[in-house]
Amino acid sequence: MSQQQQLYTYNSSSTISSGNNSSNINLPVSEVYWSMVAKAEKKFSKIRDLPYYQRNRYDTYFSKVFKIYTQLWKFQQENRQKLVEAGLKRWEIGDIASRIGQLYFGQYMKTSDASYLSESYIFYEAILTREYFKDGMFQDVNIAFKQLRFLARFLTVCLVLSRREVVYQLVNQLKMLLDDCKRAFQETDFKEWKLVVQEIVKFLKADTAFMNIRPLRYSVVLDLQPDSIPNALEAKRKLKLKDALLCSYHPNEVKFSELTLDTFRMLQCLEWEPSGSFYQTSSAPSSGTSVGQNGAPGPSRVNYSHDIADPMLPPNPRKAILYRPSVTHFVAVLSTICEELPPDGVFLIYISASGDKVITGHTESDRSNPTSGHSEGGCFDNRTGCLNIGGRGNGGSNCIYPCDLIPFTRTPLFLIVDSDISGAFKAIDGTEKGEPVAMLLSPTASLPISAMDSSRQPSGSSFTNFLTAPLQAFILLLGFTSADIETDMYNKAEKLLSSSLNQWGSLLASSDNLNPVWAQILSDPFLRRLLLRFIFCRAVLGLYTRTFKKIEFLPECVPSLPDAVLPMTATCQTTVLQLADVFGATNRFINSEGIVLAESGDSED
Repeated sequence: MSQQQQLYTYNSSSTISSGNNSSNINLPVSEVYWSMVAKAEKKFSKIRDLPYYQRNRYDTYFSKVFKIYTQLWKFQQENRQKLVEAGLKRWEIGDIASRIGQLYFGQYMKTSDASYLSESYIFYEAILTREYFKDGMFQDVNIAFKQLRFLARFLTVCLVLSRREVVYQLVNQLKMLLDDCKRAFQETDFKEWKLVVQEIVKFLKADTAFMNIRPLRYSVVLDLQPDSIPNALEAKRKLKLKDALLCSYHPNEVKFSELTLDTFRMLQCLEWEPSGSFYQTSSAPSSGTSVGQNGAPGPSRVNYSHDIADPMLPPNPRKAILYRPSVTHFVAVLSTICEELPPDGVFLIYISASGDKVITGHTESDRSNPTSGHSEGGCFDNRTGCLNIGGRGNGGSNCIYPCDLIPFTRTPLFLIVDSDISGAFKAIDGTEKGEPVAMLLSPTASLPISAMDSSRQPSGSSFTNFLTAPLQAFILLLGFTSADIETDMYNKAEKLLSSSLNQWGSLLASSDNLNPVWAQILSDPFLRRLLLRFIFCRAVLGLYTRTFKKIEFLPECVPSLPDAVLPMTATCQTTVLQLADVFGATNRFINSEGIVLAESGDSED
């Protein structure tokens, strides 16, 4: 653990100074305490709205705030009885713990260091089990709001930490608390909280398919070991994913707070699963957790910090998550990340948004030919279409054009566009300012998924689902739910898919015509996995009878991959047909090579 982490990490036996220096040694304990509270609040207010995406600029600010809150927490523990006698309320202790939880979560969002996430969980769990906000909650509306805000923040932490059983517990508490508050106070004061409850209920309903069968994070237990990944023959350099920008906005999309279903899945997909912790899912619920003296966790509490901080794993790629940003904000984040990108780093940009195809002054034939927009300066105009990321009308401050990304191609970019106008971004190819861009582009038409009319409802984008949970996406494409799939059947399919993806990875690595853009990122575990899942997605949709030979349903990549992994090859057809055979659905896919499966299941329409 780094020196900075040691400073930030709470420890009940810490020897950090509690503020009793020579200048205040004769002051009453309560005065010292309230002076520290005022100082802490002042420092907290300065960093409340600071951006998470800048790597080093605000480290000093965060360090100072962590230090004062750590001192404050230690001081109130050591002087609890005197402070209570002087009028300290339990909700005020909860306020401090909640602030510390916020600070830890903020550090996680800023660094993607999972140890901060687990520390945030620890403090929020202590607030929950010790019920700091219980006294006076229905007499003072401000205390009620504090409890509501705490539950909402804890929900976000538990979602990202994959503590799904605690999420359901918190949702139930949030519902009951909201009902009690509406009876105790003016119901109109809680209209916004009713929307919060509706959001999380919709989110959980949309994200329950095949829950906890396999983690979205990269698992060294289930995925290929990083040091076992073969290097590409054509790789002149090896680049690693260091930073990612995740941006998603669709009207009426499923989200909780500013975390949409698509960005949530990509966030999880770009992190390491702590070794073995995925299998420790039977831990006792928080309501049964014991708590020691002074609020310190008791011995029976699961040590989440130990579980999630695996020293054998590399650091998580840093991620910035944007929801409905203005274009100026979007570009500012891009600029900052590119400026801070290490020499051996790749910057992943993921944008999931609806497109604008109708642009005044241009014909449909203009828009269908991306190269027609190229100018003498090596860029292009807006006739290629744009992504609406702000939802406040078309054009101007709400739209991202392919040309907007050109200035950032001086650094290696891995671009994923999930949109109905994703093909417009092919216009970037050949206009880069130094580094060719690797692009994965979604189908431009909604996939014809059985049992639903749209690929975006109710389970998020199908393309993003293929990139983050490919087997789940395949099963959903067939119209099945988790209730239809037996565990043995799922495990068999998972093993088959994993083996095939590794085979394709070796095929690419040994290829003598793999484009250097792909060769230089093939040794990175996260980018390799995304690329192989893209190949699987393209193979499935290229062979699916309902999308066969319909280019609007096919994803594209730029630059092209070797022909050996095209959908119609025997290699890809065999994998897709074997996988379909597990679920009795082989006749839903094209078998142009006449492939005979060793063990054929019963097909169904």
